[in-house]
Amino acid sequence: MPIIVQKFGGTSVADAEKIRRAAARVIKAVKNSFQVVVVASARGKQTDELIADALEVNPNPPKRELDQLLSTGEIQTVSLFAMALAAAGYDAISFTGGQIRMMTDSVHTKARIISIGADRIHKQLDKGKIVLVAGFQGIDEDGNITTLGRGGSDTTAVAIATALGAEECEIYTDVDGIHTTDPWIFKTAAKIDQISYDEMLELSSLGAGVMHTRAVEFGKKYGVKIHVRSSIEETKGTIITHEVPQMEGVVVSGATVQKDMAKIGLVGVDNKPGNAAKIFSRLAKAKVVVNDIVQTEISTEKANLSFMIGISDLSAAKEAVEQVKDEVNCERVFIRDDIAEISVVGVGMRTHYGVAEKMFGALAEAEVNIDSITTSEIRISCIVDKDQAEQALTAVSIAFELDKPAQERTK
Repeated sequence: MPIIVQKFGGTSVADAEKIRRAAARVIKAVKNSFQVVVVASARGKQTDELIADALEVNPNPPKRELDQLLSTGEIQTVSLFAMALAAAGYDAISFTGGQIRMMTDSVHTKARIISIGADRIHKQLDKGKIVLVAGFQGIDEDGNITTLGRGGSDTTAVAIATALGAEECEIYTDVDGIHTTDPWIFKTAAKIDQISYDEMLELSSLGAGVMHTRAVEFGKKYGVKIHVRSSIEETKGTIITHEVPQMEGVVVSGATVQKDMAKIGLVGVDNKPGNAAKIFSRLAKAKVVVNDIVQTEISTEKANLSFMIGISDLSAAKEAVEQVKDEVNCERVFIRDDIAEISVVGVGMRTHYGVAEKMFGALAEAEVNIDSITTSEIRISCIVDKDQAEQALTAVSIAFELDKPAQERTK
C-alpha cells in the first residue's frame, strides 16, 4: 500500500474538537487505501507557554534543558491524537522523535537531522496501525533530546516522508495553501496552485511563514511532493514540486516582508584577502545565521561590508563583530534594528526583463526609501524602514497584480 505523511500544525490540533477533526482526515486517507503516518506539532500556543515557564524560573535557561521541556508539547499532542483515533475504532501508536531514531547533531534548540530509522515505523504500518510521530524533535548520539527550531515539525514530516518513500507529504494548516503574499497585510492575495522548490525556498527564507525552509530543502533534495492545504476545508491547496517549463511564464510568484531583521555594517575594513573570511568565521562560531551580504570597494585600501541577520541573533553578532573588528582594521561599526526586507520571487525572472524597474517604481510611487538592494537569479530584495514595511509590500503586490491567479495577470 502507498504511504502518505500528514502533518498537522498547532492551530489544527489546538483542542479536542480540532484533534477529532484532524483524526477524521487521517481516517479518510486510510479508507482511501493509504498507510498513514501523522506528524503533529504542540497544541495552540503551548510552545510559547513552555518557553514562558522556562524564562520565569531562569532568564537564560540551559539549552539542553529547554529542549527537554519543549519536546513535551508534541509528545502530548500525538498521544492525544492516538487516543482520538482509538476512540473512532482505528488502531494507532504514537512515538517520540527518539523512539523512531530521529538522529540529529547536538546543537540544542536548532538541531539538524542526520538520519531517521524507518524500520520501526514500517513494522507498525505493516501491522495495520496508524503511526503518529512527535514533530520538532530528535536525539543526538548521546541520547539527549534535541529540537529542530520553530517550524521544525514541517521538517520532521518531510524527512519522514523521504525515509519512507512516501507518495506525498501533506502539510495541514489554518490557511488554504500558499498565497502570493501575506494575506493579513494584502487582504486580496491570491492562492498559488503550484510552486517550485526554489521559489518556496526563497519565500520561506524571506519570511513566508507557511513552510519551514529546511522542510523545503528536504523536499527538493529527495523529490518529495509537498501539498500545503487547509485543515478546515476539503479543498486542494498548493503543490510544492520540481520546476516545470510553464512556471517561467509567471514573472513574479510571490512577495514577502521580513520585519524581524537587523543590519550590521563594517565601514573601512582593510581591503585585502582573508578579511571577509575572518569576519564570517567568527560569526559562524557564534552560530549566527547570515542572510544578504554586500561588500563594496571604496578604494584600493578600504572596503565596506554589511550583512543582514535575524534580530534574535543581534546580540551574538555584535559580540562576534567586536571581537574581530580590530583584526580587520575596521574604522567603524554601524547597526540598524529598525528595518524590514521586501522581496519579490519568481523563476520567470530568468527569462523576463523589467522586474527591478517595476519594483523600484512601485516603491518610489509609494514614497518608500530603499536602504539597500540584493538579488539572486529569482529574487530581488530591498531593505526599507520598518515603519514603511506594510506600505511597501502593498505597493509591490499591486504592481505585480498579486491579487490575481497567475494566468489572469497582465503585468
